[in-house]
Amino acid sequence: MSEQTLVVVGAGHVAASAARALRRRGFAGPVVLIGDEPVGPYQRPHLSKERLSAGGDDGLWLLTPAWCEANDVTLRTNSTVERIAADTGSVLLADGSSIPADVVVLATGGRPRRLPGVEGERVHYIRTLADSDRLRERLSIGRRIGVLGGGFLGSEIAAAALGRGAEIVVFDRDPVLLARAMGADIGAALTGLHQRRGIDLRLGQAISAIRPGADGVTIVTESGSETVDDLVVCIGIQPNTEVAVRSGLVVGNGVEVDAQGRTSLPNVFAAGDVAAHDHPLYGRVRVEHVDVAQRQAAAIAATVAGRPSTAGDAHWFWTDQYDINVQGLGLTGLRPTDTVVTRGSLADLDGTSFWLRDGLLVGGASIERGEDLSVARELMDLEIPVSAEQLADELVELEDLLEQEEVRV
Repeated sequence: MSEQTLVVVGAGHVAASAARALRRRGFAGPVVLIGDEPVGPYQRPHLSKERLSAGGDDGLWLLTPAWCEANDVTLRTNSTVERIAADTGSVLLADGSSIPADVVVLATGGRPRRLPGVEGERVHYIRTLADSDRLRERLSIGRRIGVLGGGFLGSEIAAAALGRGAEIVVFDRDPVLLARAMGADIGAALTGLHQRRGIDLRLGQAISAIRPGADGVTIVTESGSETVDDLVVCIGIQPNTEVAVRSGLVVGNGVEVDAQGRTSLPNVFAAGDVAAHDHPLYGRVRVEHVDVAQRQAAAIAATVAGRPSTAGDAHWFWTDQYDINVQGLGLTGLRPTDTVVTRGSLADLDGTSFWLRDGLLVGGASIERGEDLSVARELMDLEIPVSAEQLADELVELEDLLEQEEVRV
């Protein structure tokens, strides 16, 4: 029996993680990664952090040519996939060529949501290495840069751009940065951080018009208008489902997959930003975090290698705001009725928010306290009952809570 060939459509975090995990788990068949960019897999978080602020390649590349050659991994760049042939399993490319495949992993990611008519030399949407490099060339002392959207990407770009000497103004309809993603208390703390660093925040105002021009971009809000030299639009992404649709896969808010990452075609999997995953804890959900993509890729690799696995861990993510590290765990499944408990001082950028439900920890978010979430993950995995008083009291070591006797099985 010949060895199976696995093809990954997309050459980002999922592709790199899947390739490494397949080889670690003993999968011996050919692995082919197909990407539409001119370069191989790289660290996408760098685009709004290290790469944007300083340039350079340190820590950027996820796979090196030497590793690919040594591990029989073929990387095809500048290649656009048309569809997966359901009858043969082959991957058909836009140039008319095809790649035979026994297993396909769809990892086409997403693309920035664009505003109709908001385009031009002074407008930026950040998703690729080329996008980040183009924006960095515009960041210089005295230039006024607008950022539309105060979520993870927008706030990271604002911090990096400020570090290059530009003046930054952030527009968002919400009154607090990142509150929808991380809760009101952490959002307020991070909003204060950006204000103290010198970011001009225009929050809680609807935008009625955006007018790109030859000399700048004008943003009109209910309180007036502001003209900036360049505008960075950060209003989320939409999944790249076109290949899936042309291949006849079931698609909703992303490519629908089961707990193991399998699509409606049994030999086709999907992972990362494009996948609407049937998560054991959260139900069907599409999540745009690197750690989630990597865990989904590792689970698929294990399944393909003969050890069926699911990506069922609580979702975890991180963001750097200037020199401040912020992390979140399990926030996908929070409910309005959950009890919020604060440990430490969020206002002083040294604290953690915990969410409790029926005496069990279901989520956490920390500022400069990643160790709190490491313990929180264990408390959640083991379903160890804890109280709000225990979590809030800094005289109680969180690690000691792991020794409590009552563990649900």
